[in-house]
Amino acid sequence: MNNIYTLTLNPAVDRELTVPAIEFDSVLRASDWQVDFGGKGFNVSRMLKSLGTASAALGFAGGKSGELLKDGLEALGIGTDFVWVDGETRTNVSIVTEAHDRFVKVNEPGPTISAAEQLSLIEKVRQLSQPDDWWVLAGSLPPGIASDFYTHLIEIIQGAGARALLDTSGEALSQGCMVGPFLVKPNDVEIQKITGLPVENQTQIVEAALVLQEMSVSNVVVSLGKQGALLVTPDGHWLVKSPPIEERNPIGAGDSLVGGLVWGLSQGMPVVEALRWGAACGAAAASLSGTAVGSPSLVKQLVALAEVHQI
Repeated sequence: MNNIYTLTLNPAVDRELTVPAIEFDSVLRASDWQVDFGGKGFNVSRMLKSLGTASAALGFAGGKSGELLKDGLEALGIGTDFVWVDGETRTNVSIVTEAHDRFVKVNEPGPTISAAEQLSLIEKVRQLSQPDDWWVLAGSLPPGIASDFYTHLIEIIQGAGARALLDTSGEALSQGCMVGPFLVKPNDVEIQKITGLPVENQTQIVEAALVLQEMSVSNVVVSLGKQGALLVTPDGHWLVKSPPIEERNPIGAGDSLVGGLVWGLSQGMPVVEALRWGAACGAAAASLSGTAVGSPSLVKQLVALAEVHQI
């Protein structure tokens, strides 16, 4: 069976506080709180675990927060293989209203990663990369890491015959597209920033995705939040509509989408069918509090409601 690896360069302890209402210049008192073990790749691993598929979570970790991440992920049954760094893994704080209609999220920058620590991770990826495995490279770059870091990893992974899915933004995404990852997943804002093209309708988003495809990407998924996702492949273009839900917290829904997508791909599904599962996983996550992931039963219910339209 093929292995799945998730890589989170800048993980976090996600702390969510629930308040009656968000007010500025005032002391807010939380009515509830929740701690999750976050970072985009780790969220993907949690979604895969919920679907009954194992993955190995890689990344940089440091300090007491890093130990909390490791212990928390392993308690969930997710194997970890971290490069330990000086400094403290970041903590991200979300404040959400009890009605789940407003939120504020503040992300710390994360620890600065040294050149030696970066080389340790590169060597770990080189040793683990094997043909037909799946790698999800997700999230922002921590301080100290150059924007071409993902490109080196993609070249190593795909040079070994594995397939890389890249979910990042800005210059890291732009440079990563140049070395031919199997799939990239920007949202509409991110793809607009790196292409400079308008993304006000489906036609324009497809045109922007085609620019990324011309940069050597085989498959482009543009996540559209409540609307679902657009898929551009060498074989055609599709809109996968998100199933209807009562939204509670959309934070992390895009990561669950990637989790469902890579799960489907690892099962041998065509990309468009795998994305239908991804849309269901994303909707399930958005319907739950915190950065929780959907149960298999909830995901299966929503898969049946995720519509696919060729465009």
